Amino acid sequence: MRASLAPGVDAWAVSLRYLMGAVVASGGVLCAAHKYLQDNVIQKNKVSEAVEVSGASSSSSTKKKPRMTMKESAKFLMSSSYIRDLAMLVISYGLCINIVEVSWKSKLKQAFPNPNEYSAFMGNFSSVTGTVTLVMMLLGRTIFSKFGWRFAALVTPTMIGVTGLGFFGLTLFSDLFAPITAALGTTPLMMAVMVGAAQNILSKSSKYALFDPCKEMAYIPLDKESKTKGKAAIDVIGNPLGKSGGALIQQILIFGVGSLAAATPVRTNFRTTIKTKS
Repeated sequence: MRASLAPGVDAWAVSLRYLMGAVVASGGVLCAAHKYLQDNVIQKNKVSEAVEVSGASSSSSTKKKPRMTMKESAKFLMSSSYIRDLAMLVISYGLCINIVEVSWKSKLKQAFPNPNEYSAFMGNFSSVTGTVTLVMMLLGRTIFSKFGWRFAALVTPTMIGVTGLGFFGLTLFSDLFAPITAALGTTPLMMAVMVGAAQNILSKSSKYALFDPCKEMAYIPLDKESKTKGKAAIDVIGNPLGKSGGALIQQILIFGVGSLAAATPVRTNFRTTIKTKS
């Protein structure tokens, strides 16, 4: 479509109009689906539940997830070493993926300064991520049954460590890899982009297919109170702290050394330390 445009036409503006049109159309479909569910499914369920008020009231009260404040969540995490270790797993994953992803996207912008090319690459990246995640989910049951929980739990941190090492190696020692990449018909920058894309795809797909199920299985040995409160505490503290913690670390490093590129060696060492501890 962009190739057929007349000279002087802003290709990115045309692409943006189509993209925003797709967003509006998708939003309309979501609104219509929501209205259908409200009118034809939820209302009918409410009527049927009203008939069984006695049984529904008792069961709903027992299944209700406790709402915990930040202070209560922190206090509960400190009181249970088991839940604290699970929270550290979630936080460490959030830190690692955030630190690597920001570095990768900075290289991606260097490789694809044109917004159309950047958008096309990200579209292909999202498609491949979805496909690999689906394959990993289909293989997840086999991995659990043949190799067990420990092996499945180790897949995600191993994947992040190995692929992250390759990405940061190409980023930090690009001159050293220049002859190798030249022989392959590419550049260290493009190779770093492709390895970083593989890192993000594999780490995210293994997280959805293996890391998350392993985390849920880890709650099984706990008693009912620890299970419900532990999940609530990790949802309140673990997930947000992992994402915001990685962003905070990068902001501090950028202010300290002046740029994202200069901060990469420091973040690599920090990431290795986090991975080793977790």
